[in-house]
Amino acid sequence: VQLQASGGGLVQAGGSLRLSCAASGRTSSTSAMGWFRQAPGKEREFVAAIRRSGPTYYADSVKGRFTISRDNIKNTVYLQMNSLKSEDTAVYYCAAAMTSYYTSTYYYRATTYDDWGQGTLVTVSS
Repeated sequence: VQLQASGGGLVQAGGSLRLSCAASGRTSSTSAMGWFRQAPGKEREFVAAIRRSGPTYYADSVKGRFTISRDNIKNTVYLQMNSLKSEDTAVYYCAAAMTSYYTSTYYYRATTYDDWGQGTLVTVSS
């Protein structure tokens, strides 16, 4: 699956952004789509995921502020980010997982995902 992330930019703290991830190729084979982020000098971390069957998962740090959704007709996954904070500044990556897991904890792990997009930079100014 090929993934193209977009929508990043510069926003003031408290503002909003919506990221998009357009998928192409074997999209019908994906079991879940996820968003991860990596801040300068830090490891890549889980942000949110959505399974093909519908369930969504969020990191505690973004719960209540971010919403992940998908448009299966457009093969696009979105990440609506509200009430942005300076600590949300990072490069955001979308990813696709092919294997379906019964246990939700797998979807929080970067190693679960097989294909990755190129990343889009989100900068939140305080």
